[in-house]
Amino acid sequence: MATQYAFVTRWQIRAPLPAVWDAIHDSLTWPSWWKGVLKVTELEKGDADGVGGVREYTWKSILPYKLAFNMRLTELEKYKRMKGIAFGELEGEGEWLFEEREGISYIQYNWTVFTNKAWMNYLSFLLKPAFNYNHDVVMRWGAEGLARKLKAELVSSS
Repeated sequence: MATQYAFVTRWQIRAPLPAVWDAIHDSLTWPSWWKGVLKVTELEKGDADGVGGVREYTWKSILPYKLAFNMRLTELEKYKRMKGIAFGELEGEGEWLFEEREGISYIQYNWTVFTNKAWMNYLSFLLKPAFNYNHDVVMRWGAEGLARKLKAELVSSS
């Protein structure tokens, strides 16, 4: 039986929203600045904004395993929201939300997924806290990497 995980990640970066948006929207470049993102490959092109496109993501954090899944971008409101459907080793939804106030970009990522790796599901009763921690670490790496890429202050990451 698949195990569900639901995460809410919030970042605050002292950087212009268009720069933050561009860096996150251009996920093909994530491996160059986001520790833990090993590879992003475009499998299907979407429209001019990428909607309908599919990219494969391969991740590695502090635990000794990798996760690979595909993500189809399903909705986009420029500078406000991106939403997609995950499938592969993880299945579910991811949604980025963006807002800028007083020179600080507020970014929230909502991630609700089920695991499809048999060993992860079998051991989830024991390892779910470690999987949660692993997610938090890789998202913190993303916040730190984005701030470095933009030469900006990371105000908060949670």
